[in-house]
Amino acid sequence: MAENINAKNATAAQTSSTSDAVALARSTQGKSPLVTEYGQTTVEETVVQKLAGIAAREVPGVHSMGNAARRTFDAISERIPGSRTQVSGGVSAEKGERQTAIDLNIIVEYGASIVDIAEKIRHNVIRSVEYGTGLEVVEVNITVADVHLPEDEDAPRESGHELA
Repeated sequence: MAENINAKNATAAQTSSTSDAVALARSTQGKSPLVTEYGQTTVEETVVQKLAGIAAREVPGVHSMGNAARRTFDAISERIPGSRTQVSGGVSAEKGERQTAIDLNIIVEYGASIVDIAEKIRHNVIRSVEYGTGLEVVEVNITVADVHLPEDEDAPRESGHELA
């Protein structure tokens, strides 16, 4: 009999703590540091993309970002004096008022662990974007588009044209 009373009390305590947790979640749900009694702060998708791109590039083992067309464009634009690297290349973001989802397209260095790199990228991107914008990052999807081989940079370009 005493065991039944203790089991009922334990169940009641668990239900109470669960109810408290649900009530707390509901009371804080929908609140954002971007919305205050004094006004609302709007963060554009380009800001999220740039922060995510910088954070992803900081991870060792990430050679570059973007698809082949983006990398070609970046290689050409780097040769133009005064041009800047596009830090948001290879990054797309969907943003709501309080949350964002980020997609990254990366090229990894040969020999690096894709699993480890992806984990470090997610950690770095989430930390950077949440701190920098106040938005909650709900997901970071990573596509590994290629593996950069050391000989890729050493190989001469065979264009058939010699520059004088």
